[in-house]
Amino acid sequence: QVQLVESGGGSVQAGGSLRLSCAASGDTVSYAFMGWFRQAPGKEREAVAAIRPSGGITYYNDFLKGRFIISRNNAENTVDLQMNSLKPESTAEYYCAAARPLYGSIWSRPSEYSYWGQGTQVTVSS
Repeated sequence: QVQLVESGGGSVQAGGSLRLSCAASGDTVSYAFMGWFRQAPGKEREAVAAIRPSGGITYYNDFLKGRFIISRNNAENTVDLQMNSLKPESTAEYYCAAARPLYGSIWSRPSEYSYWGQGTQVTVSS
């Protein structure tokens, strides 16, 4: 099993930045493919970014690329999401998730992830 705890959410004005962090514990070796998802009220959960176990390959939802950066520290079992130039439409609950190794073509499918954190709220005001 894997336990995931997110932190770093909060309220920020449009154009600002936030850095989310996800601390993983448990079987982090088997479930080392890590992703960030978000869900706004009344909407489906959508993929934000993901990172392979080595950290050398990352994936981003097309509409976020360039503003968000995913990174990981395997020594500390953490995965961070640096969010820049935030927009009001970025307001959502953000979740960290862990999966067994995935093909890049399916990284954005929530159903492929076995473990989820409790979420952290991000609110961006205009």
